[in-house]
Amino acid sequence: MRSFMGMRALLVVAGAMMALSANAAETEIKTLNRGADGMMVFEPAFVHIALGDTVHFLASDKGHNVESIPGMIPDGADAISGKISEDVTVKFDKPGVYGIRCKPHYGMGMVALVVVGTPTNEDAAKAVVNPGKAKDRFAKLFAELDAEKPTGK
Repeated sequence: MRSFMGMRALLVVAGAMMALSANAAETEIKTLNRGADGMMVFEPAFVHIALGDTVHFLASDKGHNVESIPGMIPDGADAISGKISEDVTVKFDKPGVYGIRCKPHYGMGMVALVVVGTPTNEDAAKAVVNPGKAKDRFAKLFAELDAEKPTGK
C-alpha cells in the first residue's frame, strides 16, 4: 500500500512537470544581412515571451553571433554568448528585459530586445549607452515595449 501511494505521488509530480514543459513555447529569431528593417538585423527584433519559454536564434546569414549586452539583462540571469555563424537556443528563466547584440555589427544597429514576462529591469536596460545605430534601434524597440503597456485610461 505504501509503495502504491509513493508511486501515485511520483506520477502526479511527473505529470505536473510535463504539463508545465508542454506549455513552454519556442520563438525563432533570425540573424540577417538584410531584413524588413534594413541591413544587419535580427528578425523579429522585438519579442515578448513568457517565463520558461525558449528563443532559438537561427544563424540564417553567416557572420553573425548572438550575445547579451552587459547591463541589459536582469540581475541573476546568465549572460548569453554564442559563436559566429552558430545557432543559439536560450531558455529564459528570469523575468525582465534582455538586450541582445551581434558583436561584429553592434554599431550598425544589429540588436534585439527580448522581454520575458514583466520587464522588471527596463529602466536599467534603457540607461545603457549603446553605440551608433544601436542607440536608435533600441529607442524604437523600447517604444514598442511601452506601446504594449496599458495606459490606465
